[in-house]
Amino acid sequence: MIDGGFFIKRFNSLYNKDREMSGEEVAEHLYTMAHKHVGSRNTLYRIFYYDCHPLSKKVHNPITGKPIDFSKSPEYKFREELIEALKKKRKVALRIGELKDNNNWHIYPKRVKELLAGKINISDLKENDVYLEVRQKGIDMKIGVDIASLALKKFVDTIVLFSGDSDFVPAAKLARREGIDFVLDPMSANVEPQLFEHVDGMQSVRPTLRKKKK
Repeated sequence: MIDGGFFIKRFNSLYNKDREMSGEEVAEHLYTMAHKHVGSRNTLYRIFYYDCHPLSKKVHNPITGKPIDFSKSPEYKFREELIEALKKKRKVALRIGELKDNNNWHIYPKRVKELLAGKINISDLKENDVYLEVRQKGIDMKIGVDIASLALKKFVDTIVLFSGDSDFVPAAKLARREGIDFVLDPMSANVEPQLFEHVDGMQSVRPTLRKKKK
């Protein structure tokens, strides 16, 4: 089970900092990383991928009034490529939620500190100092329901979850009570003690990256 938002953030931070990989390439790495957990002694039931389609709306930047079309952004292209590539992979099930926004714009924390310290004024804020607040809806619920369903129906004996969110603790506890070996892959991120306490083990696998030709 792969929390898409978490996976993309961690993968890009660790292996794709310059965003040189396409969505299709990252999908291939995701697929092989999931299979590393299965190994040669086990049989894969299914890879569940949880994410939302990227934001595609048009808005205006509150600082400059400049129009922004999110459907034309590199992030939109990347995430759509990733989702489309995963659709074609064998034994991959997509669980798609929704993105919600209330047209709420926020100032990045660093700039807020500078404002409060009197180092800058509101008039000093620039276009890239603000961002539109966007939240995923339904993802955590879908993951929790699938964990419970797999555990109660005895479809699997091991569940591997790519995430670092302690919101999944209740689902993990239920799975363990049903005899499931629950493994967490936090992709080398720090894990809250509450989450670590309620899993059977942690293992972060790495993608097999080819060296770039000079």
